[in-house]
Amino acid sequence: MLVSARSFDEYRAMFALSDDDLALRVLDCPAGAASFAAEAGARGTDVVAVDPQYGPQADQLGKLALHEIEHKHRDVADHASRYEWSWFGGPERYTRLRAGSARAFAADIEARPERYVEAALPHLPFADRSFDLVLSSHLLFSYGARLSEEFHFSALLELVRVARREVRIYPVVQHTSDRRYPGLDRLRTTLDGLGVESRLDRVGYAFQPGADETLVLDCAHHGPLPTARPGAADHDPVRWRHLDE
Repeated sequence: MLVSARSFDEYRAMFALSDDDLALRVLDCPAGAASFAAEAGARGTDVVAVDPQYGPQADQLGKLALHEIEHKHRDVADHASRYEWSWFGGPERYTRLRAGSARAFAADIEARPERYVEAALPHLPFADRSFDLVLSSHLLFSYGARLSEEFHFSALLELVRVARREVRIYPVVQHTSDRRYPGLDRLRTTLDGLGVESRLDRVGYAFQPGADETLVLDCAHHGPLPTARPGAADHDPVRWRHLDE
């Protein structure tokens, strides 16, 4: 599992964020080395970023992300046909945007550490309904081949718990297959039984083939959520590819 440095513009496209959305209190979880909190915060958004890597070595995350981007650039340049380029345009722009995002993240976490909270799903250190809008990218569903369905359910419940209005999750396809996560319909049915309605919205962004949908959970009117969370101990540590070589 890799920490990526996605940009504010990517977030706007992935989650179909409007100006009204950015006027809300927003949680980004997990945020990795994305510059969304930095860039949205500079625009006046009340935003908090959460990631298990925001610990004592958080000041090194930007540098590590830049190393990871170098490796990813070689992959996308050598295998460009595997990717969808309608949004990025090509490997050079992809790498330029990601590198700029990593640098913006590194500067912001040093200048405004209060925006960055060390925590991991499915246990977040926030009170119920602490955020209007919760965003979650490239963990749930994406790593469905490595994270159990029970973990997904526990994580989704936790995101719903801390949201007042909506949770948006992108993508809904597994990174290993470019296909929808196989347990998606079951999870949606279970959440619907708890009063958490959901829908799939088509978005104007894709990099992975087939990854052009965001799952939106309506959190405004649900009833009590289960306190027993099967799979809550299931997790997958971050792996920096360049450190393995």
